[in-house]
Amino acid sequence: MPLNTKNPYIRLIKLSFSEKIHFKMVSFVHETMYSLFVNPYKLLKQAGLKNDQTVLEVGCGPGFFTVPASKIVGENGFIYAIDINPFAIESVNKKVKKAGVENVEALVISVYNTELYDQSIDLAFLFGVRHVLEYTKVKKEMNRIMKNEGILAIQKWGANKKLISLLTENQVFSLIEETKKVLKFKKLAS
Repeated sequence: MPLNTKNPYIRLIKLSFSEKIHFKMVSFVHETMYSLFVNPYKLLKQAGLKNDQTVLEVGCGPGFFTVPASKIVGENGFIYAIDINPFAIESVNKKVKKAGVENVEALVISVYNTELYDQSIDLAFLFGVRHVLEYTKVKKEMNRIMKNEGILAIQKWGANKKLISLLTENQVFSLIEETKKVLKFKKLAS
């Protein structure tokens, strides 16, 4: 599947030494301890991933969910894995190549301006990034890029009432399911 963006150029962001160290620590945790507590396939299925979808993974980090997501959507589906950290994208690209999957495009790009086409995404998932995002901006971009009735899945993290209220105000998204670990919203017709 060709790159589904308005601008096919990937922007490179220069990171400080401390940001590089932070990414290495996050990668270590994801590769060793996180998998002891989280089954990526189970969590992705709770989020609503299924065969043939075009999916956006926001804040892919070192790629803990990327390859499992690509396998769930299958060869007719597609995953856009985005992160603002170029080391994350490098890590994801290595994992994708090693796994031999061809339905993933990893991009150094912001969730606030993905450059994806309007109404091109069936499902977007935000796992492990809830605490670092400005959800007013996220809501605006998700509304633009997601298809009507598309699913926005967010990993639960602490108190959820404020997030639910923000996403459902003005009837942009509707909360359709709350599991133990995932909030699922449906994009309402615009």
